[in-house]
Amino acid sequence: MQKDQMTSRILAAKKAKSLSWATIAHAAGLSEVYTTSACLGENALPREAADHVATALELGPEIATALTEYANKGEAAPTITKEPLQYRFQEVIYVYGSTLKALIEEKFGPGIMSAIDFTMDVEKVPDPKGDRVKITMNGKFLGYKTW
Repeated sequence: MQKDQMTSRILAAKKAKSLSWATIAHAAGLSEVYTTSACLGENALPREAADHVATALELGPEIATALTEYANKGEAAPTITKEPLQYRFQEVIYVYGSTLKALIEEKFGPGIMSAIDFTMDVEKVPDPKGDRVKITMNGKFLGYKTW
């Protein structure tokens, strides 16, 4: 089963059962961000977690198997997304990318933040002027090798 077919079935079952991503992640025993990413085809789940997700969604073993298969990350992303929320993240990188690079290199030296040894959390922060989105990214620093 292709990842896009798996995702379509997962989204349909999620909607039909009125489940939240948090509920599905709880069934998987993994973080909400990682589980959602796997269900959307961008990551793979361990077998046990995949079985729990398929059971929670009342989907068959073919979905659990598809959830365990490695993903071709970013493959579905267009060059420049038209979806407003995703575009805003690209905009943040356009506006603040060089700032983040400069600050990380000043604090750690030349290198990058891992997207493999990485976690991310999304929180809703109540605010009288309108609720805020708080995103915490935590990636291992990987210094450039010299030789």
